[in-house]
Amino acid sequence: MALDHPDTIRILAFLGEIGIPVSQGTIAGDSFLPGIEVRDGGLLLDPERPFYPGDLLHEAGHIACTDPADRPTLCEVRDDPGEEMAAIAWSYAAARAIGIDTRALFHADGYLGGGEALAIAFDSGKGPGPPMLQFYGMAAEPHQAEKLGLPVYPQMAKWLR
Repeated sequence: MALDHPDTIRILAFLGEIGIPVSQGTIAGDSFLPGIEVRDGGLLLDPERPFYPGDLLHEAGHIACTDPADRPTLCEVRDDPGEEMAAIAWSYAAARAIGIDTRALFHADGYLGGGEALAIAFDSGKGPGPPMLQFYGMAAEPHQAEKLGLPVYPQMAKWLR
């Protein structure tokens, strides 16, 4: 996709509003997600490489859910299942907040071929990860929201942990 794609424009504006920096530059070699790299607590986007706009939200989810003390130097996403679930749940909440279609987020070429299953799960309120966002104080599961004083996921109390 291109930088002028409507989803990309909305996502970049949203990330700027919540304080996740995005810069453009060359990514040397391969990156985990095409054209996108986490660098120094922000995203590096290579405009010369094709990328999926929804992948920007997913990688931003890793940044947003990272411990604030570690965020400024974050350059590599850890291989932690809890953090992965939190990033996926965060990206869904962000997509909903800015009007990005679930299937643009959970596209067919991502999530090890499980994008459609994730889209169905999240759209039916059964996606993985909201308990991690609750643990981080970012949102709550329906049965805990009132007690914790947090909005019910996918509404978010805050976008950065």
